[in-house]
This record gives sequence, C-alpha cells and structure tokens, in this order.
Amino acid sequence: MRMLIIVMTGLSMVLIAFTTVTAATNLDKATFAGGCFWCMEHPFDKLPGVISVTAGYTGGHKKDPTYEEVSAGGTGHAESVRIVFDPSTVTYEKLLNVFWHNIDPTAKDRQFCDTGHQYRSAIFYHNEEQRRSALQSKALLEKTKPFREPVATEIVQAAEFYPAEEYHQHYYKKNPVRYKFYSTTCGRDRRLKELWGNEAGH
Repeated sequence: MRMLIIVMTGLSMVLIAFTTVTAATNLDKATFAGGCFWCMEHPFDKLPGVISVTAGYTGGHKKDPTYEEVSAGGTGHAESVRIVFDPSTVTYEKLLNVFWHNIDPTAKDRQFCDTGHQYRSAIFYHNEEQRRSALQSKALLEKTKPFREPVATEIVQAAEFYPAEEYHQHYYKKNPVRYKFYSTTCGRDRRLKELWGNEAGH
C-alpha cells in the first residue's frame, strides 16, 4: 500500500514523501512438501493473495543443509516450499486444495521419478487451526478421492525452514525449457492427470 505522508507546520502544509507501508502483521505462512520444489512453486505463485513462495528444506535434523546433502538423503529434510499469503484474499483451505492437486498423495517416500524420504509429501502445520484444517482436508480427500489407493501424505508440525540456494528459487522462470523437460520426463504431468483428471494441477 502506498501512503502519502504530509507534515503540517502552522498554516503551511509540506509534502514529505511517498512511503511504502506493508501490513505484514496480517500475513500468514504455510509450508508444504510435494517432491521436487521446482514444481511446487509455480502452482502457488499464480494464486491471488500469495505474497511469496520460497523453495527450501524442512522437517529434518541437519542445520543449514545444502541441496547436495538433502538430495543425497540422510538429513531428514524434505524439499519444501514456504508460502507467505494474505488470508483475507486466499484461505489456507484453498492452499490445501492446490497442494493436493499438485502431488501424488498415494506415494510414500517419493514423488514421481524422485525417490527417497527427502521427496515425501507432507503438510507442515504452523498452528492448531492449520493442523485441524489439514486433517479435515485429508479426511475429506479419503472420502471423495477419484483414485483407490490410500493417502500417504504426512501431516506434521512445522520445524525450522532453510531457504534453498538462490539458483533453485523460481527455477521454472529462470530455466523454463529445462523445467518443462524435467516435469515431463519425470512423469509428473502424466501422473497428475491420471490421479485428478481435469482437476489436475500444474
């Protein structure tokens, strides 16, 4: 929001400056893991009300992990995205819906061609309200899912989040050709279509 600041001095009015004011106190955050974090940024980036999406690592025990350490396994971390959003514009429930339709919730310790605990799907809740919403959305999915397999996605409390290296941030924008090649050859697009039909994300 842009705010014009004016100072009154006696009978005169002095224009000082335009200042940007951010209502940061009204923002909230959400954290999801859905396999390769390159592919999880785009679905949330385009949502009205989402302020930022950051690729990173969370859920493990290694402090300040590198991409090489996480992708090799053994850190306990999952490739994840941290979303800052305005709940007056986009609800947490909407984010959950987008999350489900952009992952394979039937896969345990893998997503598409990426295998290992570091590529698990998970909802990392930040408070009790998010925990309840996540559990309710998972229960509803179990009742209404268009596939037969059970839902394997974890719902766990959020831990410290470590942003990934800069070259990973918004990779789909920086390297669109390589990103599209990876998304296609990894089988993500095809599997999402199999699972969700016309409601498939991406």
